Amino acid sequence: MRRKQRTFTPEFKFQVVMDYLTGKKRRVEVLREHELNDGTLDRWIKQFEEKGHQVFAGGEPGAESAQAQRIAELERLVGRQALEIEVLKKASSILTSLSPRSGR
Repeated sequence: MRRKQRTFTPEFKFQVVMDYLTGKKRRVEVLREHELNDGTLDRWIKQFEEKGHQVFAGGEPGAESAQAQRIAELERLVGRQALEIEVLKKASSILTSLSPRSGR
């Protein structure tokens, strides 16, 4: 019977690879402890070697699109607040014109 394929978080993969690469744990220990096979660990190490430089490239991949989304969100918020201010000014002027001017 085939075992269900497990999924691992990026943080877990990073920790496993770092434990091995830094010498904190031997390869056999890592594989046995986490019930991994050689191919899985080799694939993670290769991914780390290919993409590790992105850590120093000014943020996460896709950070620019996330930043653009945040800017668009803030622009919408500013627009909504400007509209609210205009509505409040209009309401204030209407209420001021309707209030009695006798000073009571």
